Parts: sequence; structure tokens; C-alpha cells
Amino acid sequence: MYEVVYGPQSRYTIEPEVDRYVSATKGHRSASERVNELLKRGIMQEQYDRLERDAAIFFASESGRTETKSFQKAALRTLERD
Repeated sequence: MYEVVYGPQSRYTIEPEVDRYVSATKGHRSASERVNELLKRGIMQEQYDRLERDAAIFFASESGRTETKSFQKAALRTLERD
């Protein structure tokens, strides 16, 4: 019986410009480590961008202002009693 062993296969294609950048900035690390670091930073940036967009939408929304103002008034009345 023969055992077939395959090497790692990538499901992604790296553009030559990106490959040159990774090679130039990887330092003592492997190219894979540098690519993973860059991808993680990109993912985090997208998440921050999404949170910023969601916050802008939330704070720009006028629909919930009535409920918010009512809650604030009730809270102030509670504090005034104490």
C-alpha cells in the first residue's frame, strides 16, 4: 500500500505587487507569517470601519430619540427624589 502525501496548497492567488511588498517587509519572519499579520490587520480595520458606520447610523437616527428623552426625564426625576 502506498501513502500519498500532498504539500500545502493555497486556495488564494497573490498578486506580484503584494508578493514584492511582503518580501520587502517580512524581516526575519516567514512570508506566511507576514501575510497572516497583514490579513489580521486588514480584518481588524474592516471591523473598526463597520463599527464606526454602525455608530454613525445609530447616533444619527431620530427614530429612537423620543424613547431616549423619556428615559432621561424619568432618570432625572428619580435622581431629584433622592
